[in-house]
Amino acid sequence: AMAQLHEQFNRLWESGEIEPLLLIPTYILDFLCIHPFLDGNGRMARLITLLLLYKAGYEVGRFISLERIVERTKESYYDTLYQSSQGWHEGQHDLLPWWEYFLGVMVLSAYRDFEKRVGFVTSAKGSKTAIVLDVINNLPRDFSIRELQERCPTVGIDLIRRILRREREAGHLTCIGRGADARWHKQ
Repeated sequence: AMAQLHEQFNRLWESGEIEPLLLIPTYILDFLCIHPFLDGNGRMARLITLLLLYKAGYEVGRFISLERIVERTKESYYDTLYQSSQGWHEGQHDLLPWWEYFLGVMVLSAYRDFEKRVGFVTSAKGSKTAIVLDVINNLPRDFSIRELQERCPTVGIDLIRRILRREREAGHLTCIGRGADARWHKQ
């Protein structure tokens, strides 16, 4: 069962068919339902969770203990595991409760805890560029420079224009129109 689980996971991970933040908890639930060890399956699942989150680029577990979050929300953790594992052996289980716990309680709580502890640091070199690029990624496909400015109040217009120009030159954006009515289009 474990060999099949690993094979399927690796195929889906490599293909990118499924968002890692959904694939990881799905793998973890399967791992816990298979229960490959006599003891320590939960602890091993949480270690694998950390590893896979790191591999997917989510490194909050380096700074915030996911283990502590699980401990703090133990009742919810076990309830959602129970709910989502019902019917697992028949392939009739419901992943939604486990996904909601994993994303909403574990991952989101970890990022919120991290933000509370260190705040949003904007003084590091390149961090304002990272903020602008992140906002661009989360804007609709077409957006205006004004919309970008509103979402990046700590970033000057000159830097925003420089980033837009660089992204256009890299082929990631195109500019449609000129002046205040110009729209930017993500490729």
